[in-house]
Amino acid sequence: MLRFASRGLRALARRRFSAQEGPKGLQYEVPLASVSVGVPSELRPGRVGISPDNVAQLLKKGVGSVRVQAGAGTSAGFPDELYKAAGAEMVADAAAAWKSDVVMKLHAPSAAEVDMLEDRTLIAQILALKNPDTVEALAAKKATVFDMTMLSRTLSRGQAFDTLSSQANLAGYRAVIEGVHSLRRPMAGMMTSAGRIKPAKVLVLGAGVAGLQAIQSAKNMGALVYAFDVRSVVAEQVASLGGKFLMVEGEEGAGAGGYAKEMSPEWFDKARAMLEEQLRDVDLCVTTALIPGRPAPELLTEPMVQAMPRGSVVVDMAAEAGGNYKKTKAGETYETSNGVTVVGFTDLADRVAPVASSLYGNNLTKFFLSMETSKGNFGVNMDDEAVRSTALLLKGDRVPAFVPPPPVQPKTEAKVEEAEVVEVDPKTAKYNDALTQTGIIGASTLLASGVPNGPMLNIFVLSNIIGQRVVEGVTHALHSPLMSVTNAISGMTVVGGLYQMGGGLVPTNLTEVFGATAVALSAINIAGGSLVTQKMLEMFRRKDDPPEYNEYYYAPLAVVGSGYLATKLAGLGFMDEVMPILSGLGCIGGISALSSQETARMGNVIGLSGISFGLLGTFCTAGFDVLTAIQASALLGAGGFAGY
Repeated sequence: MLRFASRGLRALARRRFSAQEGPKGLQYEVPLASVSVGVPSELRPGRVGISPDNVAQLLKKGVGSVRVQAGAGTSAGFPDELYKAAGAEMVADAAAAWKSDVVMKLHAPSAAEVDMLEDRTLIAQILALKNPDTVEALAAKKATVFDMTMLSRTLSRGQAFDTLSSQANLAGYRAVIEGVHSLRRPMAGMMTSAGRIKPAKVLVLGAGVAGLQAIQSAKNMGALVYAFDVRSVVAEQVASLGGKFLMVEGEEGAGAGGYAKEMSPEWFDKARAMLEEQLRDVDLCVTTALIPGRPAPELLTEPMVQAMPRGSVVVDMAAEAGGNYKKTKAGETYETSNGVTVVGFTDLADRVAPVASSLYGNNLTKFFLSMETSKGNFGVNMDDEAVRSTALLLKGDRVPAFVPPPPVQPKTEAKVEEAEVVEVDPKTAKYNDALTQTGIIGASTLLASGVPNGPMLNIFVLSNIIGQRVVEGVTHALHSPLMSVTNAISGMTVVGGLYQMGGGLVPTNLTEVFGATAVALSAINIAGGSLVTQKMLEMFRRKDDPPEYNEYYYAPLAVVGSGYLATKLAGLGFMDEVMPILSGLGCIGGISALSSQETARMGNVIGLSGISFGLLGTFCTAGFDVLTAIQASALLGAGGFAGY
């Protein structure tokens, strides 16, 4: 517990609580600047409580000091120099780190470490159900302890504090690496001149965090992956990672908080029979099944392992809890009589110590900083579900196990009294509306009278009205494709750019540079917008939909475009005024077709045809010389390729 009295700091009276309800409200509060955080070395080489980056984060948030035991991070890849550079105070011995107000640690403390902690605060993975003697010793010292393995699994924001998940994720990855190391064959299939090698078959037992990562890692290496779990609800997650889920009909194995529960003997008999048959053709089996506070369930029996082919490998991630295969030797690797290698490493996360320590340190740092009760103050607020669920001891008093509150029932909507309908005189309503419209039209007329180019104003007004009516007709489900197709059509700014181009192969003045830039950027919009539209619309297709032949709608473009080119080659210009009309109709028609899913894909073709008519008409009327035409074509091609 933080020693407030010796520091002369304000503290709230600690509340007593009953075993039934547990503590509530704010237990204590102190200035964050007065808090010291200690990081001692772990007795088992490998990971460390927090990384140098976490030290910098804590100090930046206002923590008074961070004391790191010399050499604490060496085995995790963090030399003392990195901690010093981050602002940590390096202390020579463990006692100095343990004398800090809050100690951040990975594993449960030893008896000697408990004596050094005394009545201060500890944040670590205590595994209270597994280490009852350690809990009793901490209680005797009047310590305040937060066990990160007790974090509520139903708390969504608690994912940032979830040390079990962050470490299990890396352990699952490393389990596959260790399995591949012992496996005397490649994981991926190969086709060589000497013969064909089939992909390795991997079976993952348990599809929790570690299991899912093992599935993904094995799949990424090219193996055929199968998975089994008592919780059938994880089947979709397995499939999403490319694995095949093996299911036993009957009981559902999902327990409280998302963990697996123990199943009946009958269910296990069915599962064993299925797995024994499956294991006859498996190269690598990774077992991950654990039940909090209990010995690991036996998933691999002796007949199953004996049925596995010679040279295959079993990686038992539950070795430290007794193993999913009861002949697993914790911390060792050995070979069975039938040539199956059994890997029982208990330090899988320690084998990726730098990354594992960084993630674990992030979890602890975020949890600690979430306990800021008010600006600049640190405290323990038992109304915070993350704090309440991890609280194991409060100054030596055992905190009752946290029970998540029941889900909030939706409130029954109160009957809304109907508002009194006030009758409006029709004559008055029409009169007021007519006055409003007269004002709008009169003001618009005055503004329009000052426009120097009347015909352009006509086009602008009519195009706005038509555009509004067309877009209003698009169904809501197609608004995303609408945005992308209008993005393509907005590329018609290419017309203005083309008319500004000149100079031969390269622009010669600023105006021509702007024109060339507009052409390239507009081409990106045209190609990218049309491609994205097509891909979006393909997402709406069902497997049983009949084939569509929308490419036939390019026929008008081909026929009319060829005819136009023929007239231009003959020196005739009577179609020049028609091309802009065709272009406008095509662009409007492309958007209009999005009013229905039946015509939406055809609309993309019509829109592209409208753009093409505009480009063709512009090219033929811009008066380009040969070199400028080459420049324009190159820019259109480059922009189109970039957009594609």
